[in-house]
This record gives sequence, structure tokens and C-alpha cells, in this order.
Amino acid sequence: MSSKNGKPKGQSFDLSQAELKQLLKKVPSGIHSYIDHLERQVKNLANIGLSLSKEKDMNVLLENILLEAKRITNADGGTLYMKTDDDRLRFEIMMTDSLNFHMGGTSGQDIPFYPVKLYDDDGKPNKNMISAYVGLTGETVNIPDAYKADGFDFSGTKAFDKKTGYRSQSFLTVPLKNHEDEIIGVVQLLNAKDRKTGESIPFSTEVQDIVEALSSQAAVAITNKNLIRDLEILFESFIKLIASAIDAKSTYTGGHCSRVPVITMMLADAVNESDNEHYKDIHFTEKQMYELKIAAWLHDCGKVVTPEYVVDKATKLETIFDRVHMVANRFEVLKRDQEIKCLKQQLKVEKNTSLSELEVKNALKEIRKKYKEKIKQLDNDLDFVKTTNVGGEFMSGDKKDRVYKIAQYRWNDNGEIKNFLSDDEVKNLCIAKGTLTPEERKIINDHIVYTIDMLNQLPYPNHLKNIPEFAGGHHEKLDGTGYPMGLTIDEMSIQAKAMAIADVFEALTARDRPYKDGKALSVAMRIMGFMKNDAHVDPFLFELFVQEKIYLKYAEEYLTPEQLDMD
Repeated sequence: MSSKNGKPKGQSFDLSQAELKQLLKKVPSGIHSYIDHLERQVKNLANIGLSLSKEKDMNVLLENILLEAKRITNADGGTLYMKTDDDRLRFEIMMTDSLNFHMGGTSGQDIPFYPVKLYDDDGKPNKNMISAYVGLTGETVNIPDAYKADGFDFSGTKAFDKKTGYRSQSFLTVPLKNHEDEIIGVVQLLNAKDRKTGESIPFSTEVQDIVEALSSQAAVAITNKNLIRDLEILFESFIKLIASAIDAKSTYTGGHCSRVPVITMMLADAVNESDNEHYKDIHFTEKQMYELKIAAWLHDCGKVVTPEYVVDKATKLETIFDRVHMVANRFEVLKRDQEIKCLKQQLKVEKNTSLSELEVKNALKEIRKKYKEKIKQLDNDLDFVKTTNVGGEFMSGDKKDRVYKIAQYRWNDNGEIKNFLSDDEVKNLCIAKGTLTPEERKIINDHIVYTIDMLNQLPYPNHLKNIPEFAGGHHEKLDGTGYPMGLTIDEMSIQAKAMAIADVFEALTARDRPYKDGKALSVAMRIMGFMKNDAHVDPFLFELFVQEKIYLKYAEEYLTPEQLDMD
């Protein structure tokens, strides 16, 4: 017989609250307790699932899985294995409460046992070992008493019992299978205990079901953590690949890309540990530290588009090659012309019959003297050009005037009489500081614009969203004269300020730049002191840089003994 809505009579569960309460009053108390117990188990599973999803430390995560499985089953002991890439089960955690035994996990004690092979040396599946069997088949194995079980090798267990006086009895071995049904590990529980008597008992089918549910949750949590870890490793490897690309393009910047993060993170650690009043409200979390590290690695990624001839410009006249050799050849042409002129003058004097022998002798002597003086002058001019070509911290006005004077020499270039130096050569030789012209320096400076543009195109997770700002701000100055945005002290983050100090200090002390030697520690710190006074670097961070001797800790590892002239 059916009801009006088509459902069989007596099968409707649309009860009111009052009817439900009346119905529950008729249920025996034992069933109430059982329902309460199931509710608690479901709630516990939900809580452990939430806990597993939040835990970041893999050792803690694995240990929590084993502890929860032991709690559910009231087991005396347990072992958690993880499957390796070479088809083995690696011991991760072992514990037995009654023996006060705890290895692996958070114990700090390594497990000395070899991993369990899933396949024998002949390639056959190792189904004699219970953990290997479960790791191969994905089937749960519940053994009430190991001493009465058939089909598995418990010789090792019995030997352990004989040695310790322990009695291994019930075993519950459950696979860890993730959402793709892949077996990633095995949980093995030992000796379920009666909650009233404390005696060892078999694992019930009820607790087996719950442990299997827990294992499924745990496997998904482990897989997610491994995926996140693998993605982070891939992300960091890609970042370092960019630095390697810059290194391959120019050996003068690759070291910089890897050393700036070292100094940056040392300074960030100092901020976290400082009790200075200025930093009392500042503490970088683990995520913020990671974000800063990634930004430091990427701070010069825009240099991948900077032309090599500018990045590697070791001398003022260098383009694809150093044009000083062309200038040196011109000097040889001038010296050749002087020699020809000298010989012609000598020949003319010798043919002059109106001159006495003494007059000829004196005239030839004067010609040779002037020739030698001219050659000496040309040699000195060449040495001056070569020295000037190297570049330095400052070029005085009188040296620039000498360049202009040399430029006005005339020389014969395959029949065409030209000024000795071209306008571009004069411009480069008169660079006041370093080896770059203003146009080339702009090209170099534009790398930070490219860095910001490149980094702004990446889809960051929330905890990495500030990377473009941190990486893009390391050439800003507190007084607003930096680039590319001209930020002031209040507009710069502390992370960008820290990176700016790291960038400058590394550049000053670097030993692999083509245009200069690494400065001694005392000189670098004096220059940075001037920069602090000129509001180019943050005074509070620089003070911390000095007080905590970060400069020295870095120098002892990365600078040469000759550079270490202060402590």
C-alpha cells in the first residue's frame, strides 16, 4: 500500500522534534551510548582532518597521524612507513608506550633499520612481510594474534619479543592511499588494549573502519603537503635558474644575485631578534621571511634583458671589444709618421752641401732629440689613455683637458686625415666615475624597471604578493632621489630598505666586477656611513647592520683575507 505522494506507507521520516524525542526515549540506553560514541569518533575525525590540513611540519604531521590512530584503537604501539621512489617502505616513526620506546618523528632519534623492500632481489613481490604486503596490495590486514597467524613472516617480531620480554599479539596494518588511489605509505598498529583491563585484544572491525578513514584523510594531507613542498622547490629552482641565466650571460652579476639574499636574510633575522625600541612592533613571520628571500633572489631578474656589452663594460672604451687597442694602433701610426719625418729631415740635412760637417752633426742631433721627445710624449699619452680607460671613482678636470688635447692630434687613416679621437671616444674617456656613460647607466638602471614589469606579471599567492614591491625598491633612496619611482622613507617598506643595504654592501665588496677590485671592509663601511648620512640608506637598519656585525659575519665567509681589515 502506498501513500498519496507515492511513497510506501510507514517509510516517511518527516518527524517533528517532539515526535523524534518521543521515539528516542524508546531506544535502549546501550544504543544511546553507542550513538554517542560514534558521534565522538566522527567529530574526532573531523578535528584531526582539520588539524592535518593545517600542520606544516612533516615530522609533526606524520606523528600526529600515528598518535591519532593509536588513540582511536587504544594501541600500545605503532609504526608509520612512507613509500620511497625505489619501491621501499622507509621507517618514519616507531613507538611503543609500555616500553617507553619512541624513534623518528619529533623524537630526534634516528631509526637504524633498513627500509622494507616491496620487491625481492629477483623482482618478485615481497608478500611475506605484512607491511610490504599492504604496501603492495592496498589491502588492510587485521591479525588477532601474530603467534597463531599463517602466511606472514613474524620471525623478526618473535626475536624482538624474546629479547625484550614483550608479547606482540594483535596487528592492524592499514595502507595510506591518497585521492588518486596511490599507496604512499603504511600504518601498522600493535596490541590493542582493553580500556578496562589493559589486556591485549584483537583490533575490532569498528576501529579498523575508523583507522581506514583516518588513513585516507592522512594520505590526502601528506600528498598535499608533498605537492606544496614540490611546488616550492620547483619555484625556488626556477628563481635560481634565472640567476644562473644572468650568471651565464655575465659572470659579473651572477654572484651578486646569489649573495644579496644572504645579506638580506641576515639583516631580517637581526630585526626579528632585536630588542631595539625601533623594532619592537616588527617581527617577520615564517611566510614573510620566505617572501623576502624570494624577492631577494629575484631583485635583479630584469638584467636578463640588459645588453652584455653594457653589463660587462670593464673599461670606458669597451663596446663589443675594448677600443683602446684601436687607439694604441693610431699612436703607432703617429710614431711611424714621426719616424718618417725624422728620417726625411736627416736626409735633407745630409744632402745640404752648404752646411759644414759640424753644422750637419749638430742639426742631426737636434732632429733626433726632437724625435725622441715626441715619441716619449706619444708613449706617455698612450699610457695616460690606457690608465684613463680603466675608470675609477673620480676624474679631475685637468685629465679631461688632456683627453681633449689628445683628441685634436691629426692622423692619416688610409689617406683621410682625421682627429685622433672620435667624439664618442672622447665622451667615454671623460666619464667622471666608473666606465659607463649616462646613456649606458640608464640602460643599467632600467633593469629595475624590467624587474618590476616582469614580477608584476606573475600570479602570486597571497603570502608572496609583495615580491614586486620588495624586489623593485632596492634602488630607492630615503630622500626620494632613487629610482625608478623616487620613493621617500615613508613610502618604502622595511624589506625594500633591507635589500637596498644588502645590494650596496655586496656591490662595494664584490671581487668579481670587471671595472674594480672589491673594496676593503673598512672602506666599504665608511662609504655606507656616508650614504646613511646622505639619507640614501635607512639609518636604523644600518645601525643594526653595524651593531650586530652582520658586515663581519658576511665578510668572513665571502671576502678575501686581504679585505678583512676591521672587526
